[in-house]
Amino acid sequence: MATRDVTFERGLPSNADAEQLVLGAVMLDDSSFVIIGAILEADDFSLEKHKRIFNAMVALNEAGERIDRITVANELMRRGQLESVDGIAYLVSLDNGLPQIYNLESYARIVKEKSTLRRLILSSQTIIERAMLDQEDPSVILGDAEESLLKLSDGRAKDKILRPGDIIEQFEGGISAFLDPSKRVSGLATGYFKLDEMTSGFHPGELIILAARPAMGKTALALNIAQRVATRDPDPRPVAVFSLEMSSEQLLTRLICAEAHVDQQKFRLGYLNHDERRMLQSAAVKLAEAPLFIDDTAGANIMDIHAKLRRIKAEHGLSLVVVDYLQLMSGRGRQENRTQEVSGISRGLKLLAKELKVPFLVLSQLSRATETRPQGDHIPQLSDLRESGSIEQDADMVWFIFRPEYYKPDRGDLKGLAEVIIAKQRNGPTGKAKLAFLRQFTKFENMTDDLPDPGAI
Repeated sequence: MATRDVTFERGLPSNADAEQLVLGAVMLDDSSFVIIGAILEADDFSLEKHKRIFNAMVALNEAGERIDRITVANELMRRGQLESVDGIAYLVSLDNGLPQIYNLESYARIVKEKSTLRRLILSSQTIIERAMLDQEDPSVILGDAEESLLKLSDGRAKDKILRPGDIIEQFEGGISAFLDPSKRVSGLATGYFKLDEMTSGFHPGELIILAARPAMGKTALALNIAQRVATRDPDPRPVAVFSLEMSSEQLLTRLICAEAHVDQQKFRLGYLNHDERRMLQSAAVKLAEAPLFIDDTAGANIMDIHAKLRRIKAEHGLSLVVVDYLQLMSGRGRQENRTQEVSGISRGLKLLAKELKVPFLVLSQLSRATETRPQGDHIPQLSDLRESGSIEQDADMVWFIFRPEYYKPDRGDLKGLAEVIIAKQRNGPTGKAKLAFLRQFTKFENMTDDLPDPGAI
């Protein structure tokens, strides 16, 4: 006899007719398995017998065999499960008299949607039961809740498989724009010409890791990029900055002084002349009107950031997210070690970038390995990423900041020189770009040689 199905006993959302139609359509034409196999998993079916039938189909497909009522029955018999699915008579009923289905993908999505609702309900019930028992640390329950919801969100991306024609159709300007480099929509410009030339800017869904040792200027560079994007004329873009280390007042001070080219130390001490006060006033007005959103919540986690970004995007739009910095974020639930926790956070940020279709510029610390290497070999490497785990794997780009004057202060020719090393780029070359670092303003500028020719057209 078939096993009892908890889904129906508990009244959970399901659509048995859609499940039967999907399975029957595959047995009628096994070439259609590639359609539902890209969308569904066995656990998406509400009936246990449907899960077993689908698993048998998966096994046959992986073995390169045909999928029909006979081969499926044979596979189920081999597993000792034929009777549990009501025998071959039930398999026959699935495709008996069934016409060819042209919108099979729609039925598969119905099955998927019901599955998502069931998982959401069951996850919520588990969270409620654990909270009612009051036997665990609330932070542990919250962490597990975040983990389960993120997994549900990640699972939704499985059915977003597009043909080349679909991609071109969705591209702004159609096939002509897609094939014409001059008309292709470039990435979000950072305002640093050499970096933009090497990367073509930031693109939606990208995770960019910006790493450096302390005092190298990673926060300064990230804020400079955020500021350039949010204040660029004539098209300012919304930027969200999450600072887990500095207060919003400290960040704003940096931004205003950098914009005004006023020495931060003089600003703090109050030793300002008339021109400097005027420049600060102008910079403050410019930033006050910019679509720049700053959050300084300490120990923020993925779900906190997710909720805030969804609200910002809905109300103002969103072009760039900056997180300063990765190792200060709190993880989701208990992990065996910090490396696993940081790896989970980096994976979660990548998923958020893909879901929101916005580039994420995430700052990261480097290990002390750069300091312990032989003299003259302090240039950062990918292996120096602190608590690296899967950071390198998740990132689309990894940038390092290296300022040689930090290690050779007696070399006057190195003063103010900074190198942004592109150590990894999934869709482009690696290499380095030189920038000028103005320490008193905590600001990076383009090198004079990189500036565009004013006379060029």
